Amino acid sequence: MPKCSFCGKAFPGGTGKLFFKTDGKILYFCKSKCEKNMISLGRNPRNIRWTKASRKERGKE
Repeated sequence: MPKCSFCGKAFPGGTGKLFFKTDGKILYFCKSKCEKNMISLGRNPRNIRWTKASRKERGKE
């Protein structure tokens, strides 16, 4: 099961999106909300409250 590159949530295979960057890095996204926040808007997951990275940094998980 892949994990979303933005929110950190595990999602079943066959769903979501794969995004290939020009440097060869592969990004997985569980929903379009995550894709838009990272790719289009350029947001850092650690600064968004509902992501796993943010909760971990604040000591909530």
